Amino acid sequence: MEEALVLIALGSNLGDRAGFLLGAVAALSSGALADIALSPIYETAPLGPPGQGPYLNAVLAGRTRLSPRALLDELLAIENSFGRQRKERWGPRTLDLDLLDYAGQVLDEPGLQLPHPRLHERAFVLAPLADVAPNWRHPLLGETAAELLAGLDVSGVHRWRPY
Repeated sequence: MEEALVLIALGSNLGDRAGFLLGAVAALSSGALADIALSPIYETAPLGPPGQGPYLNAVLAGRTRLSPRALLDELLAIENSFGRQRKERWGPRTLDLDLLDYAGQVLDEPGLQLPHPRLHERAFVLAPLADVAPNWRHPLLGETAAELLAGLDVSGVHRWRPY
């Protein structure tokens, strides 16, 4: 299989948030992905049930020889290895890895939709995506990440400063 350019969103709002994000990048670079570029990390207001702490979010671009389904399986295994528990939709999590785009493919299979079905609505995804892949265009909408981001409220999305 030829290498495919993929985009993956990373998020965490429990425990060592930055450590979980960087640990996921290390896990992906040790097998599933090559030529990884990581966006700056953003701190963002949580979506979902009330009472959650803020998220750290980032997006990475990389190349893989895995199929979309095999890559998704790898992402889920990495989430599990970092203690991810799926108790409630959009609930707090140690690690969230979302496959955003796989070489511009459009797929709609059980458990796997490409591009990610809500990425164009989420400033916490589009801000780091615009940093790491400024020329990326949504395969269905035809707009760049920056164009999509311009239409959203970004008030809860800030570059993270660990100091």
